[in-house]
Amino acid sequence: MTPSLDSRPPVGTEQGFVLVAVLWLLAALALLVIVFTAHLSASARAISLNDDALKSEALVSAGVELAVYRLLSADKDNRPPEGAFRVRLSGTDISVSFLTEAARVDLNAAPKEMLSGLLSVLGAGDDDAKQTAERILGWRTKASDEDSGKEGALYQAAGLTYSPRQAPFAHVNELSLVLGMTPALVERALPYVTVFSGAAGVDVKVAPPEVIAALPGMTPLKLKQFLGDRDSLVNDTAAKSAALGELKGGSNGAAAVGNRQAYRVRVTLRFADGHETVSEVVIGLNVTDSPYCVLSWQNEMPRLQRTRAEF
Repeated sequence: MTPSLDSRPPVGTEQGFVLVAVLWLLAALALLVIVFTAHLSASARAISLNDDALKSEALVSAGVELAVYRLLSADKDNRPPEGAFRVRLSGTDISVSFLTEAARVDLNAAPKEMLSGLLSVLGAGDDDAKQTAERILGWRTKASDEDSGKEGALYQAAGLTYSPRQAPFAHVNELSLVLGMTPALVERALPYVTVFSGAAGVDVKVAPPEVIAALPGMTPLKLKQFLGDRDSLVNDTAAKSAALGELKGGSNGAAAVGNRQAYRVRVTLRFADGHETVSEVVIGLNVTDSPYCVLSWQNEMPRLQRTRAEF
């Protein structure tokens, strides 16, 4: 039976269905375009950020290489303990400063008196400073058979769930795990300690006032006199020897010229758009077959704020 003409759908209805389908298809295509555009935009930003990071790393490396060149150009026994210079590369201003790690107190080598003195300078009470310095030695030193377990028992008695390493500090931040080191004391100590100098003493010619004040036997009067005369002693060998000798006499050898095998290099990058980054790289010189090796690398360091220490 042939259907009558009246049973067919109206022509306008078929066109309406087609129009709706086309509109849905266009909407889907538009959504795909938006998603693809967002993906391209994110990818472009990621590539740009990655390029900026690679450029920054290359420029910091260039600054470190130039510092190494300056240091190795001098005789090993006459390397400058500190220095600074500026260069411009790839449209970027690079400011570089370097300072021997011997300007800091080595957590793995400093004697107890030096550690205790530094903690006292940084605000710890005398008794707390001595006890905490003892704990630092206990952390870095392997216990003898008869003393085995004694140091760990102190940590257990304090309610801590770990025992001391009883081996050299691997990083200065490990200081926060030592019994008696409060977060505030750790924060104040970090700018003055290291694990890279390997020296029991410090280089008093460039060490900050806080470190000089920590020398055993140091008094406020001696400190004031030495800091006032230090700059004028640089080119006066006799006066410098006398001043160092006086410090050594009261500090059990903690004052010294220092070990200039490790340096802390600070590199500030100033880009054309005004953006700045600060990186700090600790290097060791002639410790391997290479001229130097990187011991530590930190980006986005806070700016140094020069303050006058009061004692």
